Amino acid sequence: MEKSLSEILSPHQGRRSDLIPILQDIQSNLGYLPEDMIKEVSKFTKVPESEIYGVASFYSQFRFNPQGKNHVMVCTGTACHVKGADKIIESIERHLDIGKEGVTFDLEYSLESVGCLGCCALAPCATVNKDIKSNITLKDIKKIFRQSKVDKKIDKLSSDNTADN
Repeated sequence: MEKSLSEILSPHQGRRSDLIPILQDIQSNLGYLPEDMIKEVSKFTKVPESEIYGVASFYSQFRFNPQGKNHVMVCTGTACHVKGADKIIESIERHLDIGKEGVTFDLEYSLESVGCLGCCALAPCATVNKDIKSNITLKDIKKIFRQSKVDKKIDKLSSDNTADN
């Protein structure tokens, strides 16, 4: 892990102004900001860890936990909220057995609530990866994730068959 961090830090000077670009580089390489790397960034930039967490938590682009292979975003904007987004989130958490970090134990799925997906007429809505699911009901949850699993199996079979040829 240290080697990749040193590679990430090498183009930077360790100035306070490097903080966001460093965090972006870590995020793009690892998909999230691990606690141990934040400590090292603090030493490198001489910016207190608390300040780094303050900056990173301000911007929605940064994550403190790994993201699953399949990322689910549920809209909690006004239209979706009124139409039951909270119940949709609870149902997805139960169905996928999402842990407190918002990710399944096997890192297959991660769940995030977002302020708006820009699909208010389709409320309540969510995305599974970048596929929009609209007018979601609690009954739709099992169907949505069963279809995701079927699609993954088809993709795997296709890639296996391509590799055999």
